[in-house]
Amino acid sequence: MSDSTPLPELPVTFRPGRTRAVLLTAAVAIFVTVSLVALLLDRLSTAERLSFVLTAALLSAVVLVLARPKVVADESGVTVVNFASTRRLAWAEIVQVHLRVGDPWVFLDLSDGTSLAAIGIQPGIAKKHAIADARALRALVEARAEQHHS
Repeated sequence: MSDSTPLPELPVTFRPGRTRAVLLTAAVAIFVTVSLVALLLDRLSTAERLSFVLTAALLSAVVLVLARPKVVADESGVTVVNFASTRRLAWAEIVQVHLRVGDPWVFLDLSDGTSLAAIGIQPGIAKKHAIADARALRALVEARAEQHHS
């Protein structure tokens, strides 16, 4: 285990906090703005107003999906929640945690030889926070590997 990275207490959730705040704010702003426009335009029929509100809801829902990613680590393993999928991994399935320069998010090398994107840890607008989260997850994986091998 890395001596400089303390192990976080489990369970712990990693998510791009600033990015998520921006996306949640944008979703609300889109819904409110488009809905207000629909209500304030006198020439629109009820059906047209309703279509504006439904379009606003659809656009907001898309933005909310972008705010969904997270990585949850607990005693039994890691749950990776990406935009459209969720995958549960046992600690033993994770071989290595990577966040290389230029990567859009963390990648997990798995014991079956594949790699899984963990979009919940992404440099985006909070690079230092993402690096700290990646190091913490890496330390947890390494600590679990040491426990498994001893």
